[in-house]
Amino acid sequence: MPDRKLKPPIEQRFTLFDREAWRAHRADTPMTLSQEDLLKLRGADEMISLEEVADIYLPLSRLLNLHVANTIELYRSTFAFLGTVPAKVPYIIGLAGSVSVGKSTSARILRSLLARWTNHPNVALISTDGFLHPNRVLAERGIMERKGFPESYDVRTLLTFLADIKAGNPRVAAPVYSHITYDIVAGEQQIIERPDILIVEGLNVLQVNTAPGLDDVIFASDFFDYSIYVDADTEMIRDWYVARFLNFRQTAFRNPESYFSRYADLSDEEARATALSIWTRINERNLIENIRPARYRADLILRKGPNHQVESVALRRL
Repeated sequence: MPDRKLKPPIEQRFTLFDREAWRAHRADTPMTLSQEDLLKLRGADEMISLEEVADIYLPLSRLLNLHVANTIELYRSTFAFLGTVPAKVPYIIGLAGSVSVGKSTSARILRSLLARWTNHPNVALISTDGFLHPNRVLAERGIMERKGFPESYDVRTLLTFLADIKAGNPRVAAPVYSHITYDIVAGEQQIIERPDILIVEGLNVLQVNTAPGLDDVIFASDFFDYSIYVDADTEMIRDWYVARFLNFRQTAFRNPESYFSRYADLSDEEARATALSIWTRINERNLIENIRPARYRADLILRKGPNHQVESVALRRL
């Protein structure tokens, strides 16, 4: 294993921006989201404002738009060199981060902003939750408490899906995951039909895969044209997780079909203790052991502070 001390510091690998410096790179990118749009995109416990979109996500959408345009031109040049008919090759963005850090909201906001650029209006979004093994398989293998860890994913199916997308296949199916039943929905599929851009959001999208026989051969991130990591202090993410758990007692947990319905009537004290136990046993371990170590493989890191506000941005040097 390489000596981690030999890695150069982040300042040598990334250009660091505080919020004000990053905001300046919005340039003349117009605000295309309304307050009503944002309410539909953000998580129930995330008070993200239009100011946050303007300061952080509009500059990011401008940067990504430039990357997409340059990549399309590179594909055209390559096809011209080969003398073949140009094919539509989707641009794939990977977005990673911990449970409760707000990566799903970031992905939805980016999807909405990028779809409003006229040169790539078809933007699809998929979560790697759909590539988890069904609960039945996890239970058989004795790893239900390691759900979200690398070994809980059907890596081969995920890699096949990404390869089919990158090959420009007209219709590619992905499994669907329910956060109500906490399981794969049997017989249901999400169909991706040759998008201009595909955003792949999940815990493990920057990690090396652990499928038997595939180690050191291919990773999900090999299919990405750009990758983003959403970061925050562990204690802050823990508090967001606990707050979300408490909030869900009055919402998602009230659904009788919910896997977590047994927690709906817990007292505040009981719910907080339960949430902290789940966080410590599962989510914090996964974050420290698997998710966060891969963050410097990203092309860009969004570093959050209190209230889910991005305080700084790290952009990988060319």
